[in-house]
Amino acid sequence: MKKGKGVAILCVVLTCILVLGYYASIILSPSGRGENQNIILGLDLAGGVSITYEIMDKDATAEEISDTIYKLQKRVEGYSTEATVAKEGSDRITVAIPGVTEANDILEDLGTPGSLEFKDPDGNVVLTGDDVAEAQAGSISDSGMNKVVVNLTFTDEAAETFAELTEKHLGQIISIEYDGEVISTPSVKSKITGGQAYIEGLDSFQEAETLASQIRIGSLSLELEELTSQVVGASLGEEAISTALTAAAIGLALIIVFLIAFYWIAGIATTLGLLIYSTAVVAVIYLFEITLTLPGIAGIILGIGMAVDANVVINARIKEELALGKSTGSAIKSGYQKALSAIIDGNVTTLIAAAVLAVKGSGTVKGFAYTLAIGIVLSMFTALVVTRYSMYAIHAIGFKDVKYYGAAKERRVIDFISKRRVFFIISIAVIAAGFIAEGVNSAGGRGAFNYSLEFVGGTSTTVDLGKNYELEQIDSEMVPLINEALGSSEVQVQKIADSTQVIFKTRSLELSEREAFADVFIENYSIEESAISYQNVSETISKEMTSDAIWAVVIAVALMLIYIWFRFSDFSFASSAIIALVHDILVVITCYALLRISVGSTFIAVMLTILGYSINDTIVTFDRIRENMKSRPKVTQAELTEIANKSITQTLSRSINTSLTTFVMVLLLYILGVTSIRDFALPLMVGVISGTYSSICIATELWFEMKIRQKSSSEVKKKNKAKKPA
Repeated sequence: MKKGKGVAILCVVLTCILVLGYYASIILSPSGRGENQNIILGLDLAGGVSITYEIMDKDATAEEISDTIYKLQKRVEGYSTEATVAKEGSDRITVAIPGVTEANDILEDLGTPGSLEFKDPDGNVVLTGDDVAEAQAGSISDSGMNKVVVNLTFTDEAAETFAELTEKHLGQIISIEYDGEVISTPSVKSKITGGQAYIEGLDSFQEAETLASQIRIGSLSLELEELTSQVVGASLGEEAISTALTAAAIGLALIIVFLIAFYWIAGIATTLGLLIYSTAVVAVIYLFEITLTLPGIAGIILGIGMAVDANVVINARIKEELALGKSTGSAIKSGYQKALSAIIDGNVTTLIAAAVLAVKGSGTVKGFAYTLAIGIVLSMFTALVVTRYSMYAIHAIGFKDVKYYGAAKERRVIDFISKRRVFFIISIAVIAAGFIAEGVNSAGGRGAFNYSLEFVGGTSTTVDLGKNYELEQIDSEMVPLINEALGSSEVQVQKIADSTQVIFKTRSLELSEREAFADVFIENYSIEESAISYQNVSETISKEMTSDAIWAVVIAVALMLIYIWFRFSDFSFASSAIIALVHDILVVITCYALLRISVGSTFIAVMLTILGYSINDTIVTFDRIRENMKSRPKVTQAELTEIANKSITQTLSRSINTSLTTFVMVLLLYILGVTSIRDFALPLMVGVISGTYSSICIATELWFEMKIRQKSSSEVKKKNKAKKPA
């Protein structure tokens, strides 16, 4: 590359940083500049609309209520992936939609949940709302004209019934009734198979959207009637947002200092790529209108870790190539080529997990998956394009001496393999401690884990304080008094906008505990008892949502196993990587059990973060083993030991450096964060440490054990075959 081209590339990169930085500052500013210039924040960070429905069916079963909650959850996720639905009392359902403030607009768009029926010309009910999987407004082209339609998709079970219905009633009308009122009378033009159809004859797209909304909401199992709607404040407050931003800024600054100090010119190029990555993440989250919550922040943190990791892998490779005596230009080119497979494999496996979680997950799982996927794609782009060409450009303008990059020093190979059984025993002991703690907790009547309100529900207490209090003041003054009165450390707080009412969510309270709760406000704030009302609420993370998350993780792990097996052409690599991943998850679970950290929605986020982080860490080491094995297809056990130890040693600095930068980001969140963020950051730090430990001390050692056992088994078979008489 010529000097002039290098200068031009650096100018373009610096311009992009300035433009993206300015754009990100507008998006992240408290008020924004212009219309809608802020990221959509979740209910925990910014509040939103809360709608309470009453179940009109008096004999509704628990199964019908659960089914209605799950279906309604899927409906409201159209407004935000972070929307939550929960049972309140015995006959109410509450919907919380973050990032919105106009309750009336939401209600008008969502519609009042009622019964939906499809009737033939004889008035017989042939299908109900339960048979509709999806309804969306759209358009079709007919004779060069665009027609507004409502596209319907029926469930697999109803598709055959609908095909028979349309065949029997060709040329006739099938009426669609909502709560006994006819809302559409489409005519059957042909037999419709495949479970997909459309309704035409609509005057406007708005009319189509209204009809589609009625059909969607009418597929609920029970009829609901709106009782109240209100705008609620954030449960974490503005302090949580400012804390996260401050931690991110300080962490990023420390990482940049570390990268430049450790890698010199390569560190400067990495810094340019990292700045574009950080600002681009903000821009993309805003442009794609992704709702950001605490789990979403976890996805961004993991993305930053992986962005740093890709560059660390490349920079380490460049230093190794320089140590072989290559020129800086050749070393840069060769370093990128040799690092490519590890970067692609590590990021693709994590991207597989993100894709599965986005499709199969719900609620906070989706939000995490979206931010993680964005982070992965942008980290690969910045590492392989921005940082790469920045480094070429800096090299071209005159920084060609090896001293600006630093050649790697030859390291003594550390014998990790001989200590593998010690490592295995340590891991088994830690994991066993977790299981023992769970058993002791259960035997003591406290439950295996400290499940939060999201999992077990509790009591929602609304208090009219008579005047407006800031959320930070409520947290610092009132919450400690409530904790003391109840002997509990978990209280969730939400303010109701434009009122003096505050909602306190706690574990389920007995009568005596409700009295103790009321005394806190009566004695300290002169609140009348009539200004305090109680309501039992169900969990917001339903069994169906938990099941979705578990299945998403299982499918993701299975697909990662297949991908690693395919890429490395060796099941030993794939199986040992997955076992190391399970190891890290179990270690984090041990942390939750021993320290009694609250298990809520952030628990899912932590587990998913470890899922992505751990597998990426392990694959870098495995990639080096694969490379070292290429020239030696048939090896003895001694040579296998040498390769394994050499590969771990070669990637050791990379593993430590990446883990250190990620750990610093999470540590700052823990130090600066509010209680909820600390409950999220502490197990995440444990996960980062465990992921580093497993990639160095567990994964390769497991692979080695499997290889020598395969080798031993193969030799036994050969001996037995040789002993057979001719």
